[in-house]
Amino acid sequence: MALWGGRFEGKASPLFRAFNDSLPFDRRFVLEDIEGSIAWSKAIQRAGVIDAADQHKLEAALRELHVLASKQPELLVTADDEDVHSWVERELVARVGDLGKKLHTGRSRNDQVATDLRLWTLKAVDTLIHLLRQGQRSLVSFAAREHEAGTVVPGYTHM
Repeated sequence: MALWGGRFEGKASPLFRAFNDSLPFDRRFVLEDIEGSIAWSKAIQRAGVIDAADQHKLEAALRELHVLASKQPELLVTADDEDVHSWVERELVARVGDLGKKLHTGRSRNDQVATDLRLWTLKAVDTLIHLLRQGQRSLVSFAAREHEAGTVVPGYTHM
């Protein structure tokens, strides 16, 4: 799905697509993009852009997409969309029709990129903290075991 077009006729050249399209990179943010879209559907409902019934339809379809993207991430590898946001929007419109286009109300692609990156980073930090704690526990366990065994290890203050 091309985000631009206007007065242009025909398709973009393969060279332009290779330069412009970000889906090969930003597909890793698909779950975060969907999570952000669910939150946005609630925000535009509170703002009166859509009613509760439409918000529930959007959320249900987005949750379906979340499951689909979780179970079949290869779908984004072969997709012809310009970016992850286009993929989500196309899939959403396929499920709920023009209602899916209302989700973009009051939200720019830049907003979506910033939100996706922030959500992804928060998850990545949580994962790294978990791994660091595992490493710390392993070192403490190793030290306790070797202390019990009376292992002598030279200490250094510099390397």
